[in-house]
Amino acid sequence: MSPDSLAADDRIVRAHIADAEAAPLLIEVTRGDMVESVHRGIVSVVNADGKDVLALGDVNRPTYPRSAIKPLQTLPVIESGAADAFNLSDAEIALCCASHAGEPIHTEKVVPWLGRLGLSVDDLECGPQLPYSQSAAHALIKAGTEPTRAHNNCSGKHSGMLTTAVHLGEPTKGYTGADHPVQTRLIELIGEMGEMDLSQTARGVDGCGIPVFGAPLRGIAYAMARFAAPDKLGAERAAACRRIAKACAANPLMLSGTGSFNSVVLAETGETCLLKGGAEGYYTASIPAKGYGVAIKIDDGAGRASQAAVLAVLVHLGVIDAVQKSRIEAACSQEVRNWAGRLVGVIRPTPAF
Repeated sequence: MSPDSLAADDRIVRAHIADAEAAPLLIEVTRGDMVESVHRGIVSVVNADGKDVLALGDVNRPTYPRSAIKPLQTLPVIESGAADAFNLSDAEIALCCASHAGEPIHTEKVVPWLGRLGLSVDDLECGPQLPYSQSAAHALIKAGTEPTRAHNNCSGKHSGMLTTAVHLGEPTKGYTGADHPVQTRLIELIGEMGEMDLSQTARGVDGCGIPVFGAPLRGIAYAMARFAAPDKLGAERAAACRRIAKACAANPLMLSGTGSFNSVVLAETGETCLLKGGAEGYYTASIPAKGYGVAIKIDDGAGRASQAAVLAVLVHLGVIDAVQKSRIEAACSQEVRNWAGRLVGVIRPTPAF
C-alpha cells in the first residue's frame, strides 16, 4: 500500500490531536529568552483500582503503545513455563523487555539463547539493524561486518516469543503474523490487563514486524498499574509480574544500553519503578509502591519530549527525588547547546505538570 493510498484510505483511524484541550502543551524548548519549540501530548496515571491519579488531555484517545508495553508482552514467557523450561536468567528475562542498543552485552546473550531453543539468529523475524549504540555501530563498520538480526533492538523480545512458541509446540515460522498464536495471545492478554476490548481497534505493523494495535492511553496506564500491584490478578500472574519487574531492576543495562535515559533512570529507581520507552514518543511506567501505572504519548513522536515528560511525571509523583533528578539530568542532558558547547537553552516541562 502506497503512502498516498494510506492517506486516502478511510479505514485508517486518525487521532484528533489538533486542539489544546485534547493534547495540551507538555514540553517546551527554550533558546535564550524565548520558547522556540513546543511538544503536545497526553498523560495518564491510573491506580490499580482504576482511579485516575493524573489525566492530561484526551487519555481515552487510541494510541499505538509500541515497545513501551514489552514488560506486558513478556508475561507469556513466564506464565507458559517457557522461561523455566529453558532456564532463562534474569538478564535474559530483562532482555525480553528491552529496546536494546545492540551492544555486545545484548547480542552475546541472544545467540546462545536461541541455540538452546535449537534455533539461530536466522529464525528471528525482526530484521537486521545497525546498533543504536554508536560505539557498537562504529565497531561493526570498522570491521566491515554487517549487522545481524541479533543487533535489532527488539531481538530479545523476539527471542522470548520464540521461546514460548517452542515450549508450547507452536510453529516458529511466521510467529510475527497477526494470526499466529504468539500474537493473538498477546493482544488478548494486554486487553485483559487493561480491561480493554481490542478486537476492533486499529491495526498496523511495528518496526520489528509484529502487529501493533490501537489502545486508549488510559487503558495502557491501567494495565501497567495492575502489573505494578498484581495481587488481584491471581497467584500465577502476580508472580510473573513481580519476576519480570525484579529482573529488569537487577539488569538496567539490558533494557536499553550504556548511558541511555531508560537505563539511567532504572539504575536510579531500582525496584521502585519499571520504566519502558517506545517509539514515537511513548513511555510507560509501573510503580509498585504506589500501585500506579503511567502512560505518556507525545503527539509529534519526539523522544526528547517523552523523556522530559516522564521524568516530570515521576518527580511529580514523588518517585524520583531532587538528588536523583540531578544525577539523571547530568547523565542524560535536558540542555540545548550549540556546536561550540555553549549552553543556549533547555528542554523543560510546562506548567501543565
